[in-house]
Amino acid sequence: MKIFNNIVAIFVIVIVALLIVPLSTPILDFMFIMNLAFSLVILLMTMYVKETLDLSLFPSLLLVTTLLRLGLNVSSTRSILTKDGYAGEVVKTFGEFVIRGDVVVGLVIFLIIVLVQFIVITKGAERVAEVSARFTLDAMPGKQMAIDADLSSGIIDEQQARIRRSKIQKEADFFGAMDGASKFVKGDAIISIVITLVNLIGGVVIGFLNGGDLATVMSTYSTSTVGDGLMSQIPALLISVATGILVTRSTSEADLNTDVLKQFSAQPVVLIIAGCALPLLILIGFPPVQVLLMAAALIGGGLLIQRRDKAKEGQEPEMPQVVEEVTSEVEYYKNLDNVYALLSVDPISVEVGYSLLPLVDQNSGGRFMDRIVMLRKQFADEMGLVIPPVRMRDSSQLNPNQYEVRLKGESVAIGEVLVDHYLALSPADLPTSEQIDGIDTIEPAFGMPAKWISEDKKIKAEMAGYTLIDPTSVIITHLSELIRTHAYELLTRQEVKKMLENLKKTNPTIVEDTVPALISQNDLQKVLKNLLRENVPISDMETILETLADYAPTVKDSDMLTEYVRQALKRTITHRFSEAGQLKVLSLDGDIETKIINSVKKMDGGAYLALDPMTIQKIVSATTEKVDEMRKLVQVPIILTSPIVRIYYKKLLDQFCPNVVVLSFNDVDSSVQIQSLGVIAI
Repeated sequence: MKIFNNIVAIFVIVIVALLIVPLSTPILDFMFIMNLAFSLVILLMTMYVKETLDLSLFPSLLLVTTLLRLGLNVSSTRSILTKDGYAGEVVKTFGEFVIRGDVVVGLVIFLIIVLVQFIVITKGAERVAEVSARFTLDAMPGKQMAIDADLSSGIIDEQQARIRRSKIQKEADFFGAMDGASKFVKGDAIISIVITLVNLIGGVVIGFLNGGDLATVMSTYSTSTVGDGLMSQIPALLISVATGILVTRSTSEADLNTDVLKQFSAQPVVLIIAGCALPLLILIGFPPVQVLLMAAALIGGGLLIQRRDKAKEGQEPEMPQVVEEVTSEVEYYKNLDNVYALLSVDPISVEVGYSLLPLVDQNSGGRFMDRIVMLRKQFADEMGLVIPPVRMRDSSQLNPNQYEVRLKGESVAIGEVLVDHYLALSPADLPTSEQIDGIDTIEPAFGMPAKWISEDKKIKAEMAGYTLIDPTSVIITHLSELIRTHAYELLTRQEVKKMLENLKKTNPTIVEDTVPALISQNDLQKVLKNLLRENVPISDMETILETLADYAPTVKDSDMLTEYVRQALKRTITHRFSEAGQLKVLSLDGDIETKIINSVKKMDGGAYLALDPMTIQKIVSATTEKVDEMRKLVQVPIILTSPIVRIYYKKLLDQFCPNVVVLSFNDVDSSVQIQSLGVIAI
């Protein structure tokens, strides 16, 4: 049975042998019949495949079949020239059937078949294959990004993404190979004409040299030449048609026969109109019997299709469909696993009104999911946290131009954008004469005043110095800031486990010696959440674990462990909040620090601040006043305190003034220059 595993290799060797070894006419007859059958099988296969990749070896088949025809041409030419024009019964029978005593007619028919194959079918298939290869290669980056977007949004899993990527690569390889393989068919048509001339001219010359008369020689060699040429060109024509069908075939859910019947029967009115128009041809002299038969066939077919469609509509009333749907839904939720599936919530989801669907729909050219992919990459580089999949939904409860961001099923923000406008942020001190008319609004991410301006005012606004933001970027920026604010809520234990497994690839020792030997994964998650809550990156997991390994055996309070980790990450913190080597801060008065230290109450589960309400109000009022003054100079206010006070003061401010950065002296690297802009005092 092993011989069948190598049947293709043996077949190719036999084909090559045809070019050298003379064949007896019975074997040659069998090879001609096999070539014709093989070509017919290939043609039928192209009609029944649903996708081009279902016949991905077609380029190789083109080469093999072309080589087979060339080998048969050489063998038949050898027989024609050495056996007085006899190349087997197949060639003789075919030639006599086509010529029927008239050499000129036979040669003209042969020439027409060759030209039809060469100019019409082969040339068209070659062009389609070339264009398909070009467009397939050009579309590859977009298709790859679409797969990445679907993967990141949770529409498909990794296995499905891998299959789709492989399919895209195979399509590109297939059409690239078809672009080159179609040249085989083109060359085969050219060489067939050459071989035909060789057979005819060479045969006539040999016939005369052997003493034959003109009529007998021309009859014998023209019959064998035409028969040999047609036995080569008919299979070549079938292969050319198969090539054209395959490269023009779009991805479909059915084969070619089913698609043709389905799509032609979808418009019965067209058949009826065509049938009614055909009898007009009788007026100009067309034979009435044939015209009326064709018209009756078209009209009858259209009426039958219409009657069938109406019968189907009558058999499918609306109520049974509703009952069936309800019944199937009841059956579906009888399975408790399907009910439990309703309890899961998406970590992040974005709901949009119907006017914003073009922004998020990839089929409409929306780039939103591609931007989500890049946002995930940026956030991973910047903060060390991988954003979970973002689920997109349309919502009828929102206004057409609104979008809503939900975190774990609950709304955290609602914004509004105009699809055909730009969000314009005006520069400072812009003269009134240069201001652009637009719809006043508030930039959703940072709360800055802005305007929505139309497309026709874009150039004028840019020249005036406005910063223009497209609607997709507005939503992405808002989403980015919301994720940054709530990043600590997205850090699950499963994500911590993945981060540890990723670190194991480069430093397995620190992971194995620290978690869970010195600190549990739960406590590690608390420390990482504390860092993210204050916008401190957790990218340097190695340093974080090294620090926890030093202090976790003696310190059990996760807040204090966080402070030690912050000290180890001081270069990261300083780089994140400083500008041009300077750190502009507000200092905390020593009296306030003393009051805070004296009010700290320690318990077994940690420590808390026990200040009286009056003191808290004074501290918060003084802080708010200074912070408001500082916001006029810097975008992010920073307050610098002593290390022991920082954590309690920060917890106090989070209740009243959450968007303030509080650093301790141990959080600041010595390379940065500290510039105090004021002192917070009661």
